[in-house]
Amino acid sequence: MRITRFIPLAALALTATVAGAQGTTQHKKAETQAELQKEAHMTMADARAMALRTVPNSTIQAGEIEREGGKLIYSFDMKVKGKSGIDEVNIDAMTGKLVSNQHETPKAERAEAQADAKAAKAARTRP
Repeated sequence: MRITRFIPLAALALTATVAGAQGTTQHKKAETQAELQKEAHMTMADARAMALRTVPNSTIQAGEIEREGGKLIYSFDMKVKGKSGIDEVNIDAMTGKLVSNQHETPKAERAEAQADAKAAKAARTRP
């Protein structure tokens, strides 16, 4: 008789545990540039100067601070006169070290822009 009373209680406890775990998988709201900047150990101005030294004779088309691959980074799109595409420079916002410097062709740049737009749209539609 005691076992039959225990089974419904165990099922109720399991249901509550699963429901609680599902509640923890909700997505956090997107962090603003200002919120991310407060965490950084280097300023945007210092990161911009480093990016310009990394890609000489370039201009910065766009720059932001973001979380990528678990790291807080400054990301800059650099344009070099007479060269197609852009150079993307990523700098660790915590250590000030160069994370990557890679050239993107115009085709790769368009594909990345489309992927970013798709991800942004998906983030806006999440509850």
